[in-house]
Amino acid sequence: MNKTLRSLLLCAMLGALPLSAAQASEGPTLRIATEGAYPPFNYYTADGQLAGFDIEIGKALCERMQAKCSLVAQDWDGIIPALLARKYDVIIASMFITEERRQKVAFSDPYQKSAMTFVVPKDSELKDFSPAAMAGKTIGAQGATTQADYLMAMFPDSDVRLYPTQDAVNLDLVSGRLDAQVGDMIPMLDWTQKSTDGSCCRMAGAPISDSKYVGEGVGMALRKEDEQLRQQLNQALASIIADGTYQAINDKFFSVNLLTLEQ
Repeated sequence: MNKTLRSLLLCAMLGALPLSAAQASEGPTLRIATEGAYPPFNYYTADGQLAGFDIEIGKALCERMQAKCSLVAQDWDGIIPALLARKYDVIIASMFITEERRQKVAFSDPYQKSAMTFVVPKDSELKDFSPAAMAGKTIGAQGATTQADYLMAMFPDSDVRLYPTQDAVNLDLVSGRLDAQVGDMIPMLDWTQKSTDGSCCRMAGAPISDSKYVGEGVGMALRKEDEQLRQQLNQALASIIADGTYQAINDKFFSVNLLTLEQ
């Protein structure tokens, strides 16, 4: 694509976004919910500020839509009910797009590709992660997630333990109370390779990419009636991907491209 055509496409996308700079200075505000307990996607800094990949993507979308950003932290198990109760406008919290969730909410276009993985202690002798081989083993996951759904459905003969946060799952694996856990691949890659406590452990087995559980990727969740906002977010997302803003944010946090899962 030549530079002139690229510029025309970007101008067209930006022209389709509904808010003028003058309107943005007066409002409106886009209320974004995230979990705040899922590093490096969303977490709290030492001074109590929300940070992470999801946060920076949300801020970039607000800027492109010329809207003010308001960030809200919400426990994961209540994040969809609070959206439906109109406590905020959109969830940007690395949520897998699944058919079960589509029954309750609408989703934007994917802004990440998705896969799950087993994680085990480095000295673990586990090699076979089939349901039969894992019978009697203790496996952990964060509750109310697709990882939890996967374990509950596929490993009926294992001792499946669910936790309120991903950090709590990690702690029990580090402490030897779990034989394995199942987590989202990118956070698990970050945890095992970059953190001190995660150095105890390693990713194991083939990536889990069954679309029944990981869906079409990771998207932003909205109320079904908010179709105009969904279209605005999709336009803004396409714009930040096209001009390199997305890639710059991606590269601050990850060595892989989240849109392709390739290095």
